[in-house]
Order: sequence, then structure tokens, then C-alpha cells
Amino acid sequence: MAGVDVREVSNKQVLAKDYITGIPKESDMYVSNGTIKLKVPERSKAVLLNNLYLSCDVYMRGHAKNQQAEQITFYSPNSPVIGFGVSKVLDSGHPDFKEGDLVWGVTSWEEYSLVTNMESFFKIHHTDVPLSYYTGILGMPGMTAYAGFYKVCSPKQGEYVYISSAFGAVGQIVGQFAKLMGCYVVGSAGSQEKVEILKNKFGFDEAFNYKEEPDLDAALKRYFPQGIDIYFENVGGKMLDAVLLNMRLHGRIAVCGMVSQYSLDQHQGVHNLMHLVYKRIRMEGFFFSDYTHLYEEFLDTVVPYIKQGKLTYAQDIAQGLENGPAALVRLFSGLNAGKPLVAVTPQ
Repeated sequence: MAGVDVREVSNKQVLAKDYITGIPKESDMYVSNGTIKLKVPERSKAVLLNNLYLSCDVYMRGHAKNQQAEQITFYSPNSPVIGFGVSKVLDSGHPDFKEGDLVWGVTSWEEYSLVTNMESFFKIHHTDVPLSYYTGILGMPGMTAYAGFYKVCSPKQGEYVYISSAFGAVGQIVGQFAKLMGCYVVGSAGSQEKVEILKNKFGFDEAFNYKEEPDLDAALKRYFPQGIDIYFENVGGKMLDAVLLNMRLHGRIAVCGMVSQYSLDQHQGVHNLMHLVYKRIRMEGFFFSDYTHLYEEFLDTVVPYIKQGKLTYAQDIAQGLENGPAALVRLFSGLNAGKPLVAVTPQ
């Protein structure tokens, strides 16, 4: 409940030096100590959050010139970096949130945040799993995987599934969903270490290092001699072109992202689109926000899988807000050993 105590405390923050175009560098960000009042303003519906975990995600690149204005601006001059996080409510003037609530949603890279619009936040009710999972398998990446695979792709048992960027926060979950459906699953990643984890930890039938494949079409024909029913698209460009040549009749492509294109001012063309016609392929882009109404259904499915050991998740947790910029940059270098996130207070 909003009160009259206006005590101020130190508030460590990670701020952007300026607008960022393309892949962020550590030198684009800096750590500073501000102050914040530990009470929401009188007669305000704002919520004061203590941020616990902050998510590092591949879409947290600076805006290229051709990106749409409605996307989140992650970096603004001398302002905290913006991204998904897990937080605890310290004080609230909002009727739907009270002190002690645990939530996840879009927050700022700082110890404490005063949020005036809580529309993006979800309450956390399942606390018998790691809270950090709400930056990943139980948060936006998990919901993206669930919606893209089950709702966009409409999978059937025994189908052939290919996932690019399969070691990513979304891809590793999609592969496990597909195995639970009884599908044949192949993923690609950027190192042999990640390839082995996909097979040995996440249960993929096969995986390959795309950097070691000069001919992507030949590689896909090797792993899918009968073709691909479902492609979970995370890469775009040459990868998408090769996949189109290998899709089966009535195949489905869920376009989650195109990481190879994010930082390009001029996107690469795709040359094999007529295969959408020849093979009657359905290709559909989507956002996780299109399916937030299914969040409870998602939890009812995924939480039991986690507790039963049927789903696993790899995390790479940086300790301390001051190590956040390095954790984010490691993601873009492909050096992360799992879903990268930041524990705001070292544990």
C-alpha cells in the first residue's frame, strides 16, 4: 500500500551510453549508482519492484535502420537497459498487486524499479521450481516455444522436426516438446560442445554444427533423407533457403526469429520461396504476446513436465548486476553455456 515514508536507498543500474545499432558491446553500457524512494507515490497505481533476475535475450540488439518503431527500445541514452526479469513487489498502489508478490515481465536493469504500467507482468504462483526459470522455460522463451510448436506447427506423432539455433533459450525447449510428441528431432548449433548437449542432455535424435557445413542443403538431406515436416525457424537467410528445398508436402514453418538478419541494414533475400507453393507449405510468423491468453494452459502442461524430469533446462547465470553487460555480450559471441541471465544480487 502506498505510504508516506520517502526514505531513499542506493539503486545500482546498468545504463546505455547512447542508442545502439547492431550487436551491443560492453563499452556501450556502464554501471552507475542512483537513488530511489522505497514507497510508491501517493494516489499512484505504480508498483515498486525489487529485481531478482534479469534475462539476456538474443533480440536485445540495437535497432537497425529498418526495424519497426513499435519494438521495445532496449537502449536509450543514459537510461537503464530494458528486458524481461523476475521481481518481487516491495510496495504497490495497484489493486492487483500487493507487497510480497513475485512477478515476471519487462523491467529495467537495476536493483529497484518503479513501474507505472504493469500490463506486461505475470504473477508467479508456482514457487516450487527455481525462480530463475521465469526468465526462460516458464517465461517468455518457454511460452514462445509452446505457442510456436503446439499452436502454429500443429505437430503429429512421428513427424520430422528441424530446429535452427537449437541451443538457444527457445530452441532447446522446442526440441524437448517435439520428443515428448514422439517426433524425430534434429537441431543445429554453433559449436560441437552445444551439439553434444543437444543430443545428450536435451534428447535430440541428431544435431550438427552449422559452421562445419559448407553446404546446408546437403547437410539437411543427410539428416532428413525423407524431408522435414516442421521447421522451427530462428535463423533465416541461407538456412531458410536450404530448409525450403527439404520440406515435405504440407510442411509447416513457425517463424520465431531470424537471428542472421537482425543487425543487417539490408536483409538477405530468400530464393526458394516457390517451394511454399509446390509443397503447399504453411509458413507463419508469430510473437509470444499473441498467445499470452494461453499462459495458464502452458503452465499446466510445462510445470508437471519439469517436476517429473521430462523437461530440463540449461542456464548460465552471471552473479551481480555489474556483470550483466559481459553476460549479454557473451550471448552474442555464442560463448554462453545455457540460457544467459543475471542474478541481480550475487547468490
